[in-house]
Amino acid sequence: MIAIIDYNAGNIQSVEFAMERLGVDYITTNDKEKIRQAEKVIFPGVGEAKNTMEFLKAQGLDTFIKELKQPVLGICLGMQLMCQHSEEGDVDALGIFDATVKLFKPQNGEKVPHMGWNTITDVKGKLFTNDLEAKYVYFVHSYYAELCDETVATTNYTLPYSSALHKNNFYATQFHPEKSGDVGEQILKNFINL
Repeated sequence: MIAIIDYNAGNIQSVEFAMERLGVDYITTNDKEKIRQAEKVIFPGVGEAKNTMEFLKAQGLDTFIKELKQPVLGICLGMQLMCQHSEEGDVDALGIFDATVKLFKPQNGEKVPHMGWNTITDVKGKLFTNDLEAKYVYFVHSYYAELCDETVATTNYTLPYSSALHKNNFYATQFHPEKSGDVGEQILKNFINL
C-alpha cells in the first residue's frame, strides 16, 4: 500500500491517476497512523512553500515526515520542502536534503516558470536505470534546488540544478513523474519496487 500525503496541495489527483494506471493500491490521507503503516509514501505537491510549511507545522506533519522509515518520494513542491530553506516566502523547510531552493533568474530569453519537457542527466541511484540517462521529463516550477552531494539527477535550465535528490530512505524529483509518460512511469515503478 502506498500512502499519498494529503496536505492541501495541488496535483494530488494526477498522482492518484498514476497509481491507478500502475495498478498499485494507494490511500490519500493525512492520518499519521495510516501513513506510518504504508509500505511507501509519496509527498506530492504544487503550491507555495511558506503557506504549505505553515500548514504542515499546524498538522504536526513537518516533524512526522522526517521520522518516516519507509521509502518516501517527494515530487515538485514536495521535493523543495524536503530541502533546508526556500527563497519562496523565505522559509525554513524540512531539512532532509542539504540544498537551498532558489528562484530562477532567467537569462538569454528563458522564461520563468520553467515549464515543459527537459532532460535529466548524470542519473544515478535506485530511482534511475542507465537507460533513463538524457531522457525527457515534465517540469513546472519557478524555484530550483541547488546541486549538492545528494543530487542524483541534473537538469540544465538557466543553470545546472538538482532535478532529483536521494538521502537514506528519502527520494525526490523536481519533475512530475506522474506526467512524464513512459519515462516517468518507469521511475515510479522503480520507487514502488524499492
